Amino acid sequence: MSVKSAAAKLFAKKIYKKTQAWASNPVDSQKNVLNSLIKEAKKTQFGIDHHFDQIKTFEDFAKHVPIRDYEDLKPYVEKVVKGEENILWKGKPLYFAKTSGTTSGAKYIPLTKESMPYHIEAARNAILHYIHETGKADFVDGKMIFLQGSPILEEKHGIKFGRLSGIVAHFVPKYLQKNRMPSWETNCIEDWERKIDAIVEETFDENMTVISGIPSWVQMYFERLQQKGGKTVGEIFKNFNLFIYGGVNYEPYRAKFENLIGRKVDSIELFPASEGFFAYQDSQKEKGMLLLLNAGIFYEFVKSDEFFSDKPRRYTIGEVELGVNYVLIISTNAGLWGYNIGDTVQFTSLKPYRIIVSGRIKHYISAFGEHVIGKEVECALKEAMEGTKARVNEFTVAPQISPLSGLPYHEWFIEFENEPEDPAVFKEALDNAMRKQNMYYDDLIVGNILQKVVITKVVKNGFQDYMKSIGKLGGQNKIPRLSNDRKIVEVLNIK
Repeated sequence: MSVKSAAAKLFAKKIYKKTQAWASNPVDSQKNVLNSLIKEAKKTQFGIDHHFDQIKTFEDFAKHVPIRDYEDLKPYVEKVVKGEENILWKGKPLYFAKTSGTTSGAKYIPLTKESMPYHIEAARNAILHYIHETGKADFVDGKMIFLQGSPILEEKHGIKFGRLSGIVAHFVPKYLQKNRMPSWETNCIEDWERKIDAIVEETFDENMTVISGIPSWVQMYFERLQQKGGKTVGEIFKNFNLFIYGGVNYEPYRAKFENLIGRKVDSIELFPASEGFFAYQDSQKEKGMLLLLNAGIFYEFVKSDEFFSDKPRRYTIGEVELGVNYVLIISTNAGLWGYNIGDTVQFTSLKPYRIIVSGRIKHYISAFGEHVIGKEVECALKEAMEGTKARVNEFTVAPQISPLSGLPYHEWFIEFENEPEDPAVFKEALDNAMRKQNMYYDDLIVGNILQKVVITKVVKNGFQDYMKSIGKLGGQNKIPRLSNDRKIVEVLNIK
């Protein structure tokens, strides 16, 4: 064992104990966070406008601070972008993470000197929890790659602007600098396809032990490696045994990845966003990710089936239940208040509080009242593929409300790596799995309101071509798993 890996184990033990302290006192941890946020922002414009000086309890907070999305918060954000101080948080933010909006165009999410360290610590602590539980630390002596956006930043009014992953690249700890890949020059390449090719050239002969990124883009990297070397990724990188990912569910990709790698590797799931680093997988044995309750973020939860009502109830951490689909609402030390990030979560454990990301509140199908969510389509596809040779690269689902003939249906647009041997059997399995996942969908099938799923094949690299056509190839961009309209699927290149 090297000195570096021995030190990593000692540090991992220390961080594990520190985590246990706040995780075992979840309600108090969150109460302390809320009190601290209110105290620090009391004299900001937002704090004055929302009577922070009168807030003593969560009930007071909920009374004075409504749930908002980006459009609602935008007038405040625009003032900060122009360089005004003490608007959402004291002083000015260090950075604005630039993300893609829907109705808003570009969105600018503030990152402050108080919030930024938690982004870095959470990613580090996820790895340390893995080391503590498994005892595996040799990988720290090898090379690690983090597929991310360009670290080149703009600056306006004393605030730097860029993609979150590019901003984070400026905070890589010194002890990882020698291990980290790709090079700064390669990381600065904007064109994703050229960047992937450059990364392949740089890493091909290195001792890669950890690879991290959004699965769809890591898959592209793996495929280019395989094309260059003519062998599996596991043969090219013999010591690669840890994959770290976030952004999307890994399960639809797992079989494909194991085929590309040539063996199973351990994985760690993260839940980072420009708005905050919310959770990470703290155990290889338990389902879900540990919700970070002591990281400058106060959480509220609204049941997704009540979210669009006039006055939905806002739950705190001590009131949540297992298996319920909640819209995640946050208030942070970056100046986001009662903010709807758009993600839905479900709790898999209450001691400690662990979650899975179940979908997006705006990404669902409910053309007929079924309210199908991302988690359900992902689970159904996984079940349909079990025991078959079918492998899927990418997929999305949309309703067909007005078919040329017959009943309406849910249409699955799938880019297969390996097509099912019997398409009819696969289609039946997929539909049956969906009926188990969503009882409302089952009722619609039984009641002859909908016909069974229809599968439409997308050409190889069809989803990559689509993302490229809208300027979102690579980085942190993701294909929506489903939508309640056909805007995406109408421009896909199908077979």
